[in-house]
Parts: sequence; C-alpha cells; structure tokens
Amino acid sequence: MSLLACIFGDVMKIDTTGASEKTARQDKLTVKGVEASNKLAEHDLKRMQQYKSIITRVGAAKQMDPAVIAAIISRESRAGAALVDGWGDHGNAFGLMQIDKRYHTPKGAWNSEEHVTQGTEILIDLIQKIQKKFPSWPLEHQFKGGIAAYNAGVGNVRTYERMDIGTTDDDYSNDVVARAQWFKRNGY
Repeated sequence: MSLLACIFGDVMKIDTTGASEKTARQDKLTVKGVEASNKLAEHDLKRMQQYKSIITRVGAAKQMDPAVIAAIISRESRAGAALVDGWGDHGNAFGLMQIDKRYHTPKGAWNSEEHVTQGTEILIDLIQKIQKKFPSWPLEHQFKGGIAAYNAGVGNVRTYERMDIGTTDDDYSNDVVARAQWFKRNGY
C-alpha cells in the first residue's frame, strides 16, 4: 500500500509456491505455481478494474492491502465472472468475496462496497485469530495463515508449511498471495 501500511504485514515479503495444477486448469494453463497465479490474476484484471475504487476505499478504511482484497476476489469469484446472480459454490457463497451464507449473513449487493467491507472484515477477524493461535509466528506468516483460514477456517491452519492442506485444491493461501503480489505490481 503506497500511503498506508498494511498493519498485518507486507504481502510482498510472504513466500509462496503459487497455484496448483488443478487451480491452473481453470484457465487451461499448462503452467503451475507463481506463473499460473500471475496469469490467472492477469486474466481477471480487466473485470477487476470496475471494482478498483471500492477495493481501494475498503483497503484504506480497514488498513488491508488492496492487492490482497483483489487477489481474494480473483480467486473466489474470478472478479465476478464465476458467479450466477451474485452466487457461487452451489448457491452457498455470495458475492465477489464469496461469503458463505452457512456461517455469515451476507450484506449488500454482490458487487457492492458493503459486501467487500464485510469480506475484508471477515479476513481481518481470521488473521487476528491466527495471531492469537500462533503468537510466535512472524507477522507475514500470520497474514498468510489468515488468508488460508478465509478458505478453510482457523482450525485447518496447524503448521506454517502445511497450512494449505485442506484448502480448496490445497493451494489457497499460496495462490492468493501470488495473485496479490501480481496485483500489487499492477496498480493495486
């Protein structure tokens, strides 16, 4: 974040292996890892631009790196392209950030600032829970753990090295971090 530091750490300092082969296949990519995450983010950039002002405002208000918000939106809904009437995950998850109605009451329209604020607040709550669970972890490890928890819950995060085991395609935080680094280098 150019003017405002993310209080949870610097996403550019988080190590990442990027997307798995399975995640990369969404776009019929023949590569995996960080290269695949970069391509997935790039494919979402044009759609993401329509939400950039919302993402930037929410990031500033919540002290969350807009690149991380964009990366979650990219991973969760492909910047809206994967949604049907604002819903995904067989009608269980709502909006750009795919808020699960089984655990939360979605707020706002699927593509609204209110929705992005709610998703970001959920992410922050999960990062704080990971900070309490693993107080000795460096800030960036806690940040990555919170991103993994956004997909699979705090209970799924047991070790730093294996935090993605049990997340969707076993690569959630690594893919989101790699996409966030790409969005950061591309104006977010």
